[in-house]
Amino acid sequence: MTTSVRLLTLLAALLVGTLAPVSARKVIDLESATIADFNAAFDAGTLTAEKLTQMCLARIEAYDRQGPRLRAVITVNPKALDTARALDAERRTKGRRSPLHGIPVVLKDNYNTADLPTTGGSVLLEGSVPPDDAFVVKKLRAAGAVIIAKANMSEFASGAAHSSLGGQILNPHDLTRTPSGSSGGTGAGIAAAYAVVGLGTDTGGSIRGPSTANGIVGLKPTHGLLSRDGIIPLALSFDTGGPMARSVYDVAATLGVMTGVDAADPATKKSEGRFETDYTKYLRADQLKGARLGIARDFLGQDPDVDWVVDAAIDAMRREGATIIDVRFPKWLLDAKGEFYNAIRYPEFAAQIAQYLATIGPSYPKNVDQLIERAMRINARRPDGAGPNPSRWGVLRREAGSGTLDDYRYTAVRDHALPMMRAMVEGILASQKLDAIVYPTASRRPALIAAPPEVAGGGVGSAANIANLTGFPDLIVPAGFTGDDLPVGLSFFGSAFSEPKLLALGYSFEQATRARRLPVHTPKLQGEAITIP
Repeated sequence: MTTSVRLLTLLAALLVGTLAPVSARKVIDLESATIADFNAAFDAGTLTAEKLTQMCLARIEAYDRQGPRLRAVITVNPKALDTARALDAERRTKGRRSPLHGIPVVLKDNYNTADLPTTGGSVLLEGSVPPDDAFVVKKLRAAGAVIIAKANMSEFASGAAHSSLGGQILNPHDLTRTPSGSSGGTGAGIAAAYAVVGLGTDTGGSIRGPSTANGIVGLKPTHGLLSRDGIIPLALSFDTGGPMARSVYDVAATLGVMTGVDAADPATKKSEGRFETDYTKYLRADQLKGARLGIARDFLGQDPDVDWVVDAAIDAMRREGATIIDVRFPKWLLDAKGEFYNAIRYPEFAAQIAQYLATIGPSYPKNVDQLIERAMRINARRPDGAGPNPSRWGVLRREAGSGTLDDYRYTAVRDHALPMMRAMVEGILASQKLDAIVYPTASRRPALIAAPPEVAGGGVGSAANIANLTGFPDLIVPAGFTGDDLPVGLSFFGSAFSEPKLLALGYSFEQATRARRLPVHTPKLQGEAITIP
């Protein structure tokens, strides 16, 4: 065929629509693609769930088992590829179940999975396979998600980003820095593109710390929006699960498939008539225009680089049409919030972990005292890296001696201090007619892993536990980087069940700034490009 004939054939095909124009196709990197992009590629036949799952598994092998060895994953699902193939076949014959059909998901290892161990990161529960899935895991599977792995975490969701079973989790942006806890494995794994979406849990900042430290998006939902049934508890007055991803869109899409009232978790009754099944419909790039945002100045002034990023973010929001108002929390709230938190958190763990331990096999400890007794017998590290976790196991003693749920020190805070906290935050929002309060998720850059505990804590002046004490939602969106290339996240904090507004504001900010990037220690692998028509 001559060149002129080939050109005429190409032109004719374009005119009759049998060949898509080259300009209508684009190529996106795996780590930049959203769930909407993956679905477009699935529909066009340029990608399958099996191929996407293979890409994610390859990254786990390259960066968790080899390379920098992030130790973000405890267990890889050996049936992930089989599940993905079955979902591809189902898509071809019946169509997709939901936007998450064929999407790889990693779960923090405190979510029950009936086909994989659930350990809370603890060698004390090694090998424990629960009787059934957590409520939200059932929801994800019903939506067609591929559970690809269980993520390492702070042991029993408390303390440093280290566990006796999984070891120390590393930050993919800087291997000497903490990825934060307790959902550190989910945070590091999603930043490194081990999966499209991850689930974390949050009791005092455990979704939000890892989201900002690893430069991703994360949502601590309103208390009661998502069921906690089948999640190893830390303190149910504060506990909630939540999605973590590389984009606001993916967080919104995942949130919608997990909501619903669950008879096994009475807290979800609060969400009746208030939860949504599609939060993506609120995502528009113009939602900062006309918004009233309160900047919580109490949580600045601890790190000049973080302050600079926040000031630049405020400037960007002003340019998008937001009205910015400085707000301050009362001194009594800032002084007392840590004590209020501890008064609930410690005694609840002692009581509630026993309730969870009663649901698993007879060979495992059944209360805090038995956990301590078993931990005392482990005094050396194994060849696979599992070993003692003295800092977390020492806290078990404090939890064991923290009193009962009938203790006046507990009931006074539960019945009086927590409602007072909610009333104060609601008053701040209402008095200034604010759509949200904005603050740096972490007032300081991620600490060095080797720093002494009083430095590594980095929680001085943190606002994170205010969202837990009130039960209100908090959305984290990447805002920029420090001079030494560490991520900084911005929190959008609002009233109960204001997720639609927070996601809209966060999406608008994300589209205006686009401050996320792939970590330097987990670069692209060959063959990860996604072609979208």
